[in-house]
Parts: sequence; structure tokens; C-alpha cells
Amino acid sequence: MQSSIRARRRVIASAALAAVLALTGCGGNLGDEESDAASSYPERPVQLLVGQDAGGSTDLIARALADEVGKDLDQSITVLNRPGANGGVAAKELASAKPDGYTVMIFVGSLAYITPLAVPPAEAVDINDYTVVTGISQDDYVLVAHPKTGFRTVKDIQDAKRPIKYATTGVGTGSQLTSALLFAQADVKATAVPFDGGAPALTAVLGGQVDVASIQLGEAQEQIKAKKLLPIVTFATKRPSYLPDTPTAKDAGFDVPVQQSRAIVAPKGTPTEVVDRLRAAFGKAFETQAYRDFNTERSLTPNEVDGPTLLEQWTEALSKNRELTTEYKVDLSGTE
Repeated sequence: MQSSIRARRRVIASAALAAVLALTGCGGNLGDEESDAASSYPERPVQLLVGQDAGGSTDLIARALADEVGKDLDQSITVLNRPGANGGVAAKELASAKPDGYTVMIFVGSLAYITPLAVPPAEAVDINDYTVVTGISQDDYVLVAHPKTGFRTVKDIQDAKRPIKYATTGVGTGSQLTSALLFAQADVKATAVPFDGGAPALTAVLGGQVDVASIQLGEAQEQIKAKKLLPIVTFATKRPSYLPDTPTAKDAGFDVPVQQSRAIVAPKGTPTEVVDRLRAAFGKAFETQAYRDFNTERSLTPNEVDGPTLLEQWTEALSKNRELTTEYKVDLSGTE
């Protein structure tokens, strides 16, 4: 009887050992399967989410990069527009996507370092909940006016001694923040008129519905060159090469260092091998002449930094913006 039991135990042990060896030989655990998938990435098309409407600056950047990145990955990059909440709708979709590198997003910096100052904490998006692949570029804001207003400088606006109406590209955007901070510091009574994007805000200025608007330089440049709009100040930290004769807000005596920045972001937990592969592909795209020409045409300043550097930039921007809005009692919620 005892010898029979011992024999059965030996059989069971041998079977268990064989199973372990078989699993080891074929990489038989989930971690190994994920590692194999990461090393062979990409094996199918990649989705690139854009949290803004088609035709806007962020969408155009996505499409300019998609073709070049797709060539290097040998897979198509499909641009999907998910507009809403200054990119918040797309960011929510990204957060729930599988962290395998097949869904990424062009994340606008204002969603990370301006929108949290305008919405309840529960609605704010935290960039630290994602994996940053690479920075892309920066876009400067410029305050523009219709020539008929007679406004050429901030002092002209101050001397008007009347309430000012200014267009913004939406609540919680850099367009809103730059104008609100400038007018608070200049002691100008001003009312925000929010629009859904740069195009309608520009139309409002051109049509005389509002006095001024803070618009991304790439979107306003054509009208400025045509002298249909006059640039008053830029909100860049130094005069951009695309608008060298226009003073910065700092030149005019105001502290409004606000820029739009963009990055490629993936879901948290995306394997390092996949992030590295994506960064390499975008890095090659940045170096192409076609993309460099695109940046020049759109008045964009390259900010092709790595993930940790971009996180540091955006964290500092959020801290600075919070400090300024507190100091000058600026409410971005749109409920004033």
C-alpha cells in the first residue's frame, strides 16, 4: 500500500516538473507574453487621439507627424478627433485605453497647467497619470486688435477708459488666461467672450464683435501679415522670431509668461520598450525637412524634449499659473 502511494506521488511530481519546464521553455507567463508583444511592436495600426476639432493647430500638427511616424513604424497612424473640454474628453479615453502603445494622444499643455485652475479638482486632468513619450512644440499667444479700434499698445487700451470685450478660445485655455492676467495687471475692466476655438475667436475680432483676442500665433499670423489685425503684445518669454517687432507682455511691464505646449502621451503603464520605440519614431519625424517646414509655416517653436523634462516644464507652469491667478484674483471658471 505504502509503495503504491509513493509511486503515485512520484508520478504527480514528475508531471508537475514537466509542466513547469514546458512553461519555462515557451515563456509561459503573462509578463513574458507582454514582453514579447513589446519587442515586436508595432504589429498593427496606431491610433493618435486629438482632443480638438479637425483643422485646428493641434489637429494639423497630428496629421503632419502621422505620415512621417507611420513610415518609420511601418504602420499607419490614424488620427481620431475627440474634441471637448480642452482635450479632456480625449484624455479620458486615453486613460482607459490598454497600455500597449496602440493608442496615444497629442496632449495640449493647457489641459495640464491651465484647465486645472478653471475646473473642480475632480474634473482636473493630471499629466502624471499618463506616460509622456516626447514633447513636440510650443505655440506663442499674441493679443490682436482690429485696426479700427485704434489700439496699438496696452496703454491705448488702458487709456480708452471703457470696458473691453475680449474673445477667448474657451474656458480654461491659454487664450483666456493670458488676457485675464494682462487686464487684471493693467487695471482694465474687461469681459471674456468664450468661443470654441481660435477660428471663431478670430472671426469675432475681425467682425467687431469684440475688441481684442489672445490667439495662438500660428492661427493669427496670416491676418497679421495681411494687416487685418494688429499685434499688440505676445505672451512669449522672449520675442518669437516669427514676430520680432512686437513687444512681449514683459516688455510692456506685465508678468504673463503663458505658452501653449504639446506632447505625445500614452496610457500609464505602457512598456518602456514601446515608449522608446515611439520616441525614436517621432524623433526621426522631427528631423525631416517636411516637418521642419511645417513648423516654420505654422510659427511653431520646437520643444522636442524627453518625457521627464516635459513633466518638469508643465509642473513648473502649473505652479506659476496658480501663483499668478491667486495674486491677481483671476477666476478662470467662467462663473463670474
